[in-house]
Amino acid sequence: MISEGLDPILIQVTIPLPVPMIYAAFTDPAQITNWLADGAQVTAKAGGTYHLSWRGSTPFESPGKIVRMTPDLDIGFSWFAPPPFERLMNHPEPRTQVYVRLQESPEGVDITLEHEGWGASEPWEEARSWHFHFWEERLTRLKDYLIKTAYG
Repeated sequence: MISEGLDPILIQVTIPLPVPMIYAAFTDPAQITNWLADGAQVTAKAGGTYHLSWRGSTPFESPGKIVRMTPDLDIGFSWFAPPPFERLMNHPEPRTQVYVRLQESPEGVDITLEHEGWGASEPWEEARSWHFHFWEERLTRLKDYLIKTAYG
């Protein structure tokens, strides 16, 4: 981890569904491919695989590992960045981690995503900005996917 750098990305979304349903969307590869990535291989335990892949105009893979996991509460995984940022963020090892935690609230379940480990330079600012928009869009897709799955 980089000790001094840009603030972590913090994004929160609230979904009015049960915790186990939401948590499964982060650990079940069949569900992950409905909102986050085109392909997913997950071994849902601390130290397990969290390998995501994307096709499209800029295909890439994030062959991460689960760094912490408490069922129905949180999951954290190492993150490998896409090609525009891979030299900055992935070598010699992934420099950032994603941490997701769930907490019940009066409106449903608050999902807080934190992506940390950013350096402090203009290239890091560009990478952080790209990832902020990426995660914001993916969490919107997650909410849409789960609501449609639950209610049709």
